[in-house]
Amino acid sequence: MQPFHLAVPVTDLAAARDFYARVLGCAEGRAADRWIDFDFFEHQLSVHLVDAMDVGAATNEVDGDDVPARHFGIVLSWDDWEALAERLLETDVDFLISPRVRFRGEPGEQGTFFVTDPSGNALEFKGFRDPARLFAREA
Repeated sequence: MQPFHLAVPVTDLAAARDFYARVLGCAEGRAADRWIDFDFFEHQLSVHLVDAMDVGAATNEVDGDDVPARHFGIVLSWDDWEALAERLLETDVDFLISPRVRFRGEPGEQGTFFVTDPSGNALEFKGFRDPARLFAREA
């Protein structure tokens, strides 16, 4: 799989550095006065300093949760998802949607949780017990 590149706006580089590096454990790559690259689970995430955020509050109901329509994230192995969820539960991270299993018993059953970075960017972390079910549909 080829790594993706995603750039997101942030209003505080120091807070973004702390969140992505210390809280999530992402290694820092190149950086300049107004941006930082992170190794986001083997993908390139760039945070770019902006003067103001334009973060929409639109949500979409998904399996009983109000999911932010604008978000990004990563699909982890089940063990890695559980370990990250447990680690974050032991920190001061506020969950937008706490760790849970969504679509239980259905083809797309997955572990999921949402957090926001200090600038309000919503991140989703998913885990599948069976990675082949990532794009599974009803038969």
